Amino acid sequence: MAKIALFGATGTIGSRVLHEALGRGHQVTAVVRDPARLSGADAGTAVVVRGNVLDPASVTQAAAGQDVVVSAFGPGPGDPGTLVSAVKSLIGGVQALGADGSRPRVITVGGAGSLRTPGGPLVWDQAGIPEPVLAVMHAHGDALDFLRTVPVDEVRWTNLSPAARIEPGERTGTYRLGDDDLVVNDEGHSLISTEDYAVALVDEIERDAHAGKRFTIGY
Repeated sequence: MAKIALFGATGTIGSRVLHEALGRGHQVTAVVRDPARLSGADAGTAVVVRGNVLDPASVTQAAAGQDVVVSAFGPGPGDPGTLVSAVKSLIGGVQALGADGSRPRVITVGGAGSLRTPGGPLVWDQAGIPEPVLAVMHAHGDALDFLRTVPVDEVRWTNLSPAARIEPGERTGTYRLGDDDLVVNDEGHSLISTEDYAVALVDEIERDAHAGKRFTIGY
């Protein structure tokens, strides 16, 4: 059993990660700005505390004594740049715990924009992507760039990029892995359900297979 602090537990991805981790018997602390927003059976099983991933001191408090800190933070309709602020706050908050082995691992929900397509260009270089979507893609890319400057022996971080298309659906428990290349099926589509994304993320919590790396998934 892992002790997990989860930021963004009320979001589309975070709520699935919470459900998946609890279902496997992990001890999850859901760190939310408004505890009243977390409802249902999972809210009764998780430890729920008030906190904010954009506040390094709040991160330090939530991360103390945990094995893994997960950020499923998303900017929503707000400034995409907060994705970068959140990752910097997350790393800074964990670093503040000291270097005596008490720092938990960090896993962040990434984006698909900076993945290479089978044809060669990056996802965000394809034509027809709306500007608001591009802004979020590039913010995820900037957050990943920052993570790549963090020595893995200082903070053991991992970034998980979804498939190009991710949406609520079925939990199949199956997926295929990639590194910096988009995972596509035989029809050339890159897809994953939020439920199976959560499966892959909790698998990473349990396996610790991609320290200091970004990886991606798809069917």
